[in-house]
Amino acid sequence: MYFWVKCVRISDIREEGTNMRREERYRRRRMRRRLQLIVRLSFVLFIVIIIAAAGMKFLEIGPFRDTYVEREVDEMSVEAPELDVQLLTVNAYSRPGSQSDKINNIVIHYTANPGTTAMQNRNYFEGLKDSRETKASSHFIVGLEGEIVQCVPTWEIAYASNERNHDTVSIETCHYKADGAYTEETYESLVQLTAWLCEKFGLTEEDVIRHYDITGKNCPKYFVENEGAWEQFRKDVKTVLGEN
Repeated sequence: MYFWVKCVRISDIREEGTNMRREERYRRRRMRRRLQLIVRLSFVLFIVIIIAAAGMKFLEIGPFRDTYVEREVDEMSVEAPELDVQLLTVNAYSRPGSQSDKINNIVIHYTANPGTTAMQNRNYFEGLKDSRETKASSHFIVGLEGEIVQCVPTWEIAYASNERNHDTVSIETCHYKADGAYTEETYESLVQLTAWLCEKFGLTEEDVIRHYDITGKNCPKYFVENEGAWEQFRKDVKTVLGEN
């Protein structure tokens, strides 16, 4: 009887040990599965984050958006041109008040209004808030006598360069003749203003472009139809930058 009881106890102990080992193996398998699931979910989450980040970078939104940055005046060596600041009223047709992104190019335009002054063109832009006939404006207008009127702050977009409004600063130029040729005063002010803006935004003369280079429009007419004059203009901007 004693022997039978002892055998039963030994059997129970063995069975209990077997059960414990079985439970331990099951517990370990369950932990491995959980760990594998966590690793897989982490990998999937990592891939989703990478794709989302790449998408925001491509679309330039969220934390990857290129933000507006300019140098402080006291950090610049190019002499600032004299500006007649006549800002447009904020409105939907010429000064929307929307913030610019990082400035990547300076865009040269011409008014296509022979003989008109910088202020006349500025006032035309201002009048669009009432006439609502179109959307148009420019950050700066260089006049017939070399005067420079500023219409829109450089940290806001102007309606000048179509799909590039968000990352460019635009300069309109006045002219006497239909061919768009500039007076000496207009040209000199344009060179100085362009060089100053290039330094302001960390750009070079290679980053100065024409409206034509964005849309194919014959603007500025003189620089589109006289490629040599355009190349000389950029060289003159480079000279001003190089002298400072």
